[in-house]
Order: sequence, then structure tokens, then C-alpha cells
Amino acid sequence: MLKISTAPHLTTSRTTPVIMRDVVIALIPAMIAAVLFFGLNALLVIATSVAACVMFEYLFSRYVFKTGNTSGDWSAVITGLLLAYNLPSSMPVLMIFIGAFMAIVVAKLCYGGLGKNLFNPALVGRVFLFISFPVQMTHWPRPEFMNLLASDAQTGATTLGILKHLDAQTSATALTAGQHSLQEIPGYWQMFVGNTGGCLGEVSALALLLGLAYMLWRRVITWHIPFYYISTVFVLTAVLYLATGDVRYEPVTHLLSGGLMLGAIFMATDYTTSPMTKNGQILFAVGCGALTVIIRLYSAYPEGVSFAILIMNAFVPLIDKYARPRFYGQGGK
Repeated sequence: MLKISTAPHLTTSRTTPVIMRDVVIALIPAMIAAVLFFGLNALLVIATSVAACVMFEYLFSRYVFKTGNTSGDWSAVITGLLLAYNLPSSMPVLMIFIGAFMAIVVAKLCYGGLGKNLFNPALVGRVFLFISFPVQMTHWPRPEFMNLLASDAQTGATTLGILKHLDAQTSATALTAGQHSLQEIPGYWQMFVGNTGGCLGEVSALALLLGLAYMLWRRVITWHIPFYYISTVFVLTAVLYLATGDVRYEPVTHLLSGGLMLGAIFMATDYTTSPMTKNGQILFAVGCGALTVIIRLYSAYPEGVSFAILIMNAFVPLIDKYARPRFYGQGGK
């Protein structure tokens, strides 16, 4: 049968399932770090989230939307992993199912399925849970390295939560005065390896950077969005820190804490919800970085990555319209 389609005509072994499996592999170091620091509770949250996302993808794509079974392309597995990585290890199972439903059915399948959704599905599920169940979403069990049976009873604040509630006058002199309240802030090494409170997949910058290196090696993503997103956060916080001396603006802490690495590497780079051109990706990433800093520093929320990416997702069609390259021979107007 003759098939007529527009150029370019490419033959490649890099199918959607192959690319998705590469992303899953890149997410494995973060999974290992989560289990090492939060025990089997982390594994339960991850397994529940992935199973729920795959189940909803299968049932609703086949029997409700009747678009055929799309659960085998691994995209639902990635959504399940990313949703779990945005949850604390103490998240109740029923609430994980609610988040998975919002991610797969509402944010993805209602828009037509993979490649047609406007917003990142995992972040939609995460934000819905955050708004609906704020107590459970801000219950942060303390990490206990290599304690697989770690209890959720011991809790503490996240690094960004500590920074948010520091007194402005105290924090301005903290580096020289060594105030007691600042002793709760983890050191750089703790934040880098993952020995801090927070969501499962965001605590270990080391694990996330290993995943980034793998995806760059496999050419699953390019470096543009992660680099410009992270750099924007670093530059803006560094300028504020140098101008004020306020430890709440300390740039390295902002890089290594919260969901910045997870969002910049795995969620802002989503093919469907990010711009297609390099210039568009740079504009998108800078916007994500600027919004993250604004929300972190000037809103009631200590973290702004999820909201920043979702807001910029809404601007992607507009960015693609104005950042696309000029056709050869077209005038410069």
C-alpha cells in the first residue's frame, strides 16, 4: 500500500518505547537513592504509582476513550515514576491512586493521549494532590540511610521549608553570626547525595545527574533546557545573595535542594510539553527558572518548580509560534 506523507522521511530504530525505556533507565539511580534513604516505604509508593498509572492507561484508553491499548509504550510507567518521585514516602495508597487518575486520565487521555497533552501529566497529579491533601503532601519523614524498615513517625522540614521560615533579620547575619536556627540546614554534601527530607525523587542531586548523563549519552534529550533552567535559578539567586547577604538566597543551596534538578532534567524536557526549537527551549527554560525563583522567594510556598513548569507549559504553543526558524529565502521582517 502506497503511503504519502510529508518530509522528512527517516528510518530509525529509536521508536517511542525505546526512548521511553531509556528514560526509565535514567530514573533508576533516583529510585535506588529513594529506597536507600527512605526504606521500603519509598518502594511501596513507587510501585503503587507505576501500577496505578499503567492500570488507568490500559482501562481508559481501551474501554472509555477507545483509542486502543497504549499502556505498552512505557509512557505511563514514566508518568508513574515521576509522580512517585514528587511524593513523600509516607503518602497513603489511596491518594496515590487519585494522583495517578488525575495524571493519566485528566491531564493526558482527555487531551487525546501521548503527544497531545498540554501539561506535564505527573505534575498535574502532583499539584492536584498538593492542593487537595496539603497535610499529607508536606509530611516529610527523616531519611535513615540503609534502614529499609525506616518509620514515617520521625519527620522534619525540607531545606527550602527551613529557608522559607527563617527570620529575615536573622538570616541576613547568619553566615557570620552562626545562628542556631541555621544549623538545621543540611550541608552541601548531604543535599548532593540525598540525605535530606523531601519528595522521593528530588533529594539526591547525584542520582539525578547520573540520569542526565545517561540521557545525554543516549541522545534522548539535549542539554539546553536543563542547563538554562538551572543556570537561571543560580544566577538570579546569586545576584540577590550578593546584593543582600541574606542566606535565604544562597545559590548553591537552591540548586541542590527541592525539585529543581528533578524538574529541569526529567519534566521540563518532556517532548510534548516543551518547545521544539532550540531558541524556544532556551526561552522556556529561562522562564521556568525565573518563575521558580519568584515563587520560592516571594510566595507563600517554599517550592516553585511544579508551578513554574506548568505555567510555562501553557506558553509552549506561543513560544513555538514565535521561536520557529525563518524559512529559507523568507524576508527578515
